[in-house]
Amino acid sequence: MATVEQSAPSGSGNPIDVIYDAISGFGDIVLFAGNTISWAFRQRASTRILLPVFHAVGVKSVPVVAVTGLFIGMVIAIQSYDQFSSLGVATHLGGIINLSVVRELGPVLAACMLAGRIGSAMAAELATMRITEQIDALECLGANPIAYLVVPRFLACVLLIPLLTILADFMGVMGGALIVTKLFHVDAYHYWHHAEGLIGYWDLSTGLIKPMFFGAAIAIISCHRGFNSGAGAEGVGRAATEAFVSSFIAIFILDFFLAMFLNTMYGFLWPGSGLRIL
Repeated sequence: MATVEQSAPSGSGNPIDVIYDAISGFGDIVLFAGNTISWAFRQRASTRILLPVFHAVGVKSVPVVAVTGLFIGMVIAIQSYDQFSSLGVATHLGGIINLSVVRELGPVLAACMLAGRIGSAMAAELATMRITEQIDALECLGANPIAYLVVPRFLACVLLIPLLTILADFMGVMGGALIVTKLFHVDAYHYWHHAEGLIGYWDLSTGLIKPMFFGAAIAIISCHRGFNSGAGAEGVGRAATEAFVSSFIAIFILDFFLAMFLNTMYGFLWPGSGLRIL
């Protein structure tokens, strides 16, 4: 039967011990991720288990993602208008706003918001189940806790966060258009005409590939912290906080390496077309 890990501060603060703990913790997360992915392919999750998780991750996140995406586009429009207007190319703002939202800001900021809303909630819920020995009870009943608790949350994040990113992108595009055309009175026809055709299938594809990895990272990190929570209310709070902070950092690290990989892939598939900033 699994035991609750007690969160204890490092005894000596020795750099070697800190490095050892970091490597050990990273290895533990990797094993946890491998176990989760293995069970995701090995066993089909029940609809009765999946639907409540999908509703909590997807439907309940729609307002947060919509508001986030809307203000992303509005802020970009406000910050960019003066520079473009001084050059006499304010009608080209549509292309810049749309590209910025779809390629980068939409996926990353939506994932960060969802890490705070979904990741913290999952970590706190599983941590509560850990300290009240509900996870141990599942093991005693012969059920695998990872297959029963982690896999549905993993699938929900991987499948639904890209869909929520599409919503954030749409709201960002609409928010930018609203500010530029209504507040700054730029001609709507020329705004949309100059934005037309700038976003291709590659941009849309990369804007959906990134959120899949972000969702996987949020689910695995949050569930791992919940499973390894310390005892008591303090342990639950620490697990939720660590889940959000670690997910936030992982999103930006993944974004960097995915941008490098996707840029390389773009140059390999379409040589001579120039570097794409994703």
